[in-house]
Amino acid sequence: MTSESSSAPTTGLDIRGALDDVAGIGPFFAVTANPAEAVDDSWRPMSELYSDPEPLAARIRKVADALGVTDSDADRRVAASITYQGLVARLVSPLIAVAAVHRLVPPWSPDSLHWRVSVVGPWPLWEADQRACRPADGDLADAVADVLLAPHLDALAEAIRRQASVPQRSLRGNAASAVVAAGRLVARTRPSAAATSGRLVRLLLDRAPLSGAGTLADSWAFRRHSCCLYYRVPGGGICGDCVLAGR
Repeated sequence: MTSESSSAPTTGLDIRGALDDVAGIGPFFAVTANPAEAVDDSWRPMSELYSDPEPLAARIRKVADALGVTDSDADRRVAASITYQGLVARLVSPLIAVAAVHRLVPPWSPDSLHWRVSVVGPWPLWEADQRACRPADGDLADAVADVLLAPHLDALAEAIRRQASVPQRSLRGNAASAVVAAGRLVARTRPSAAATSGRLVRLLLDRAPLSGAGTLADSWAFRRHSCCLYYRVPGGGICGDCVLAGR
């Protein structure tokens, strides 16, 4: 997070209201910060998803079934790659939105951010910590990077690679693609936050593990420098931002 001189604590109502507001952008942006959710013991901290292999393995199997791929090592890499991209999109979308729209950064730690399995749609998320920081404009990207990149994107990538040998380059591109997609949607649905969203995304793309993952144009067009492997899915194709597009 940022130092005390560049950020100020906010109330739980602020972060709850901000998260409730950006949830309207789409299902990947929905997060609850309602303390009443604590009565439900089906929630698990994100740290368990990164350390317990079974929930992630089950998610990869579910994605493989949805994609119609086999259980071969090659197809498992495809399913694991797509699983990573979906989970990263779930993690980055609400964080980028609440930062760009409300200039707030929730704790978003692997211990305070919780998930639970949903049969359909993105997994529900619940932020248990009611504290948040309001960084100075110049520190907004630093605050987001602190709570997102190493704690979640790196940890999830390591957990995925324990399940299947997905190239690190592909995972890095998946994460960058998800960050750009989230920022683009925020800019389009909340025009007043478009400039902040663009600056935030560009600064995140300059930081490891996202640095060098792709090129972002002023029009929000993004070309990644790797492939997510979706072209190997039966009936699949080339994604619009893929390094293989146009070849």
